[in-house]
Amino acid sequence: MSKKEDQEKTPLSEMIKKIVSVGVGASFMSEESIKNVLADLPLPKDILNGLIQNAKGAKDDFTQSLREEIRLYLSKVDASKIVENVLDNYDVEVEAKFKFKKKNTSKKETTKNE
Repeated sequence: MSKKEDQEKTPLSEMIKKIVSVGVGASFMSEESIKNVLADLPLPKDILNGLIQNAKGAKDDFTQSLREEIRLYLSKVDASKIVENVLDNYDVEVEAKFKFKKKNTSKKETTKNE
């Protein structure tokens, strides 16, 4: 192994790599998962709590941004134009099954007799 490779594998560099990877993946992890991943790092509790709060904030920002993008996209969609296009260019085939059940008349008969 070269000296440069030895330097890249220092405990500090490994810790930073882990923190960065958790930070990137935090949007897709639960708070408990983040705590479990960071639990084995020798960091003060305040820093761990800060990382967890940042991860929660990043997750909230990500979901809010995604929600806004979807809302913006869907607001531009003309549903009537899509339905018209589908009906003009495709055959619609419906398979349905109807079943008629006789109503329970025993309650009606009992009510009439009273």
